[in-house]
Amino acid sequence: MRTGRPRTPIGTHGAVNTRRVGGRVVAETRVRDLDGRLRQVRASGPTAAAARSRLMERIRERPSLPGSGVLRPTSSFADLADLWLADLELRDLASNTKENYRTYLRLHVRPAFEHYTLAEVTTGRVEWFLAKQAKVSPSQAKQTRTMLNMLFGYALRHDAIARNPVEGTSQLRRAKVTPQALTLEQITAIRDAAARWRSEPGLPGPKPDGQVRHIIEVLLGTAMRPGEVLALRPCDIEDLPTGMIASVNGTVVQRKGSGAERQPRPKTDASIRRIPVPEFAAVVLRRRIADMPSDAGTRTIFASRGGRPLSPYNVRRTFREFLRLADLGSSGISLRWYRRTGATVIARGIGTDAAAAFLGHTSAVITEGHYIEPDRTVDRSPAAHLESTLRPVEPDGALLASRPAEREDELLAAVDRESDDDAVA
Repeated sequence: MRTGRPRTPIGTHGAVNTRRVGGRVVAETRVRDLDGRLRQVRASGPTAAAARSRLMERIRERPSLPGSGVLRPTSSFADLADLWLADLELRDLASNTKENYRTYLRLHVRPAFEHYTLAEVTTGRVEWFLAKQAKVSPSQAKQTRTMLNMLFGYALRHDAIARNPVEGTSQLRRAKVTPQALTLEQITAIRDAAARWRSEPGLPGPKPDGQVRHIIEVLLGTAMRPGEVLALRPCDIEDLPTGMIASVNGTVVQRKGSGAERQPRPKTDASIRRIPVPEFAAVVLRRRIADMPSDAGTRTIFASRGGRPLSPYNVRRTFREFLRLADLGSSGISLRWYRRTGATVIARGIGTDAAAAFLGHTSAVITEGHYIEPDRTVDRSPAAHLESTLRPVEPDGALLASRPAEREDELLAAVDRESDDDAVA
């Protein structure tokens, strides 16, 4: 077994020796440089103290490790959070995604760790904190784990820590919940409630303009995310003899201080797609477009009286009123169920892969974008199945009543894992 003096860490020096040479004092030590080699460094002065001070200056002037003086094991978690947020501003992410990260860090992560140094945030401490959060909210624990992983990944890349303490923590488990699609009875009840909502004579305030009722028809017929439907413009709609096609190329987000805005990119690159629209949803879009001014081609189809995109929050609030009127207020149904329902119909009609592509979940988008000429044709099969199954008059419930498609549970679980793309930003 080898023994001896421990190796000097890179960027540090050994013991300082002084000796008198003539009328001056020489201070010297060995420094281990970035290439791992030990080198002698000397400085002189009229006294030992002056020589030592000059030697320290020379050591500080030598090239240092990347990040030296910015993040170290002794840096606080608060320092890491500030630097990570500054780096976040430079990344090519949607503005609402950045704001969601900032908010979650401020409310849930930073308060728990800001008084620790990076070296003090051990795997055990992270494990304990995640387990505590998981008892309250498995979803929140999962988001916290993701945030901590990003933060300590940043620290690792800047040589502030030797390993990421999040990597050794246990996998978070959540109760297995089978995602549900809407039944035809529920769809009918919600449609009826939407038609009756605030229709009684003598109610104060303006009469409903029917927009939310029309939005849920488009959601049902296209399986889009709510923000994608709210971002549709007349210029995104092609009404061809063979049927309507909608181009998904944006989403509506809710911004602090300025309200709802159309963002010119959807949730992911895979979400940029052209999809066929079944006739029952196409009828709604044609009607709304026909009522718009002729010069409003770039305004959203669903808009406030002032011409701005509708607020996703207001749409969800009105939808909850529909549910209460339909005696479904405690059912757990949300707008996400419309996307699940469309995914279920398409998966059982023509397969899970086709449903994933229709939803914008395809993983082949990167390969196709770089190596394959895009296929501009649109398969109308999904629209045919959505039309026959979900139309208001004489719907055919055979697909919803049939056995699940292969890997359908994976597809619906992916839908449920999606974060809202219209969250406050």
